[in-house]
Parts: sequence; structure tokens; C-alpha cells
Amino acid sequence: MYFRDIIGLHDVKQHLIDSVQRGFIPHARIFYGPEGVGKLPLAIAYARYLNCAARGAADACGECPSCHKFDKLAHPDLHFVFPVVKSKVSDEYLPQWREFLSQTTYFNLNGWLNFINAQNAQGVIYSKESDAIIRKLNLKVYEALYKIMIVWLPEKMHDSCANKLLKMVEEPPEHTIFLLVSEDRENVLQTIWSRCQPLHIRAIETEEMVAAIGKRFGLEQESARSYAHIANGSFTKAIELIEASEQTQYFFELFVTMMRASVSRNIKGIKEVAAEMAGIGREMQKSFILYALRMFREYFVSNLNEPEMVYLNDEERQFGDRFAPFINEKNIEDFNHEFSLAHRQIEQNGNAKIIFLDLCLKVTVLLRK
Repeated sequence: MYFRDIIGLHDVKQHLIDSVQRGFIPHARIFYGPEGVGKLPLAIAYARYLNCAARGAADACGECPSCHKFDKLAHPDLHFVFPVVKSKVSDEYLPQWREFLSQTTYFNLNGWLNFINAQNAQGVIYSKESDAIIRKLNLKVYEALYKIMIVWLPEKMHDSCANKLLKMVEEPPEHTIFLLVSEDRENVLQTIWSRCQPLHIRAIETEEMVAAIGKRFGLEQESARSYAHIANGSFTKAIELIEASEQTQYFFELFVTMMRASVSRNIKGIKEVAAEMAGIGREMQKSFILYALRMFREYFVSNLNEPEMVYLNDEERQFGDRFAPFINEKNIEDFNHEFSLAHRQIEQNGNAKIIFLDLCLKVTVLLRK
């Protein structure tokens, strides 16, 4: 991954390049921002540029031995940490990680877990990962200018792992750099956050998104612009909308079934939809809850008659024609609270059957407000 491969964000890329050329290279950076905007490929491009033997004014050279090794993500001084399952460490999934990154650079945790067939397991950076990190970083730099550790989603790091790394992040060995990539800054351990130089990565610019979607999928500009609007600055979301619409369609159908059963107070239907949600796997459950939260937001905003502020596809919009009035100022905060609470409970391995049945029953009450 090179800077030129990253969609938009030209000022951010130039900032990173200028900082290297000025010699300002923090020992720990954290790239944070919304999902799907290119934070991980940006971190990898930055790592490549740092270790390039013939840096250009706008990108790494692509010709030196370091760049050739970065092409395969197999540089001996480049290390990765990322959420895994089955109480393993990242190195045990490194071949799959490299294969996955060779296929796509814009993705989310659900995409990665599906790739490794995690099934119902949640992605975690386990406690024992800290020992592997400390062991690798205490070795001398092998051949590059810097030894670089990229940590994808530090918010998924077990507290005991994060606490063991505090001293290493604060005072790493000479010529060692941490690059953390976060999509949920609130859940990054504060003591880790405070030891990093933060860099906010915003949503991708609309025109850049339209151009990238049109080029990748061969879409007409009007269609590409429609997808860019709904994706709202996330290229990962745009890919999902265009390529992987099955999951979005499934979430929409599940949401409609849940809302209709709740509106009609159909207890049998409520039990059936709660049971279905309880059986789809925890990562899917969390993704569905986030989808539902987005739907509540969109239907609430659609009542304001400001169509440019609404991000819905045709089916979602058609359902909203009748459903949106049920989402109003009397219940929108309660919907946000109850679904956010359910998300936290699922993350904490709560009983999914109880959580979703309780959630469906609460929806029945809230829709009457």
C-alpha cells in the first residue's frame, strides 16, 4: 500500500510526508476516525514511507528492497497485531492476514472475522499478545531504519494486555515505532491513548468517493454519487452496499420484521424474531444493532423533510414512508439508549436470547410513545 492508493485525504497524506521530511517522527501515533475511511492502509503506507531507502516528495519509491518486501507485507521489521479468536496471538493468523490484505484494503472487523471463519467468536487481542509484542520489539532492528508495530483496533485489546504494554509504548526501544489504528477512541485504554500522538482521519471527500466508486465498479456518475451519499464517507460501506448487499438486505428484513411484530404487539412474532437474532453470532448481532441504530437516526431525520441529510436506499426509504412517524422526539433517545445498552451487553457475552427478547419487548413499548 502506497499513499497514492488511498482514496482522498490528500492533506493528511501530505502532513505525514512533511513530518517525515522534517524529521518529526513520533514513537507512537494513533490514527482514529470512522470505519472505512482508510486508516489502516494509511498506517501501512506511512510505515512503508518511513523505511523506504529512496523516499520521493509524494510517496515511497517502490523500487528499493524495503518497498519490495512491503509489497508482500513480509518485511522483517514490520509487525502486526489485530483481533483474533480462540485465544491465539496474531502471528498464528499472519498468513491469512497477508492474504486478506492482498485482496482488500478497505474492510471492517466483521469482514476479517468472516474471512477466518470465526463463526460466533468475537475478535479480541488477548492478554498473551503483549508477551509476543515485547519479545519482538526488544530485538534489534533487522535491516530497516525503523522497527514498526501496527496495532489494528487497540480498543479490542484485553486490559491486561494493554497494561503490560504501557511502558513499551511510552518508552519503546530505539528506532521503534507504534502505529495504532482505532475506530472507537472511547474504548481505547486512556493510558494507552495518552502515550500516543493522535491523528484524526475524517470521512472521505464526496467527489473522491464518487470517482473511486465509479472507477472500481464501472458505475455511471449518478449511480456512484447515490452510493457515495449513502456510504457517507466510508469506502467500506460503499463496497458493502454494492458488493455485499446480502448482509445489508438481511439486516433490513430483520429490522422490518422486528418493527412490525412490535407495532402489532404480536408476541409469537416477537419471540421468533428475538430467537433469530440470538442465533446469528455475536459479531453479526452487534452489526445488526448498529444497523438498527442507524435506521432510527435516518427515520428520525427524515421527519424533518431534509432529504439531503438522509442516507437510505430505495427499500429503506419506502419502508420509512410509513414507519418514520413512529420515530420521534419522544422516543428517539430511548431507542438509542436501549440498543446501545444491548450492544454493550452482547460485547460482554450476555445471554443473547434474554437480551434480544427484552429488547423486542422494549421496542413494543417505545413505538407507542
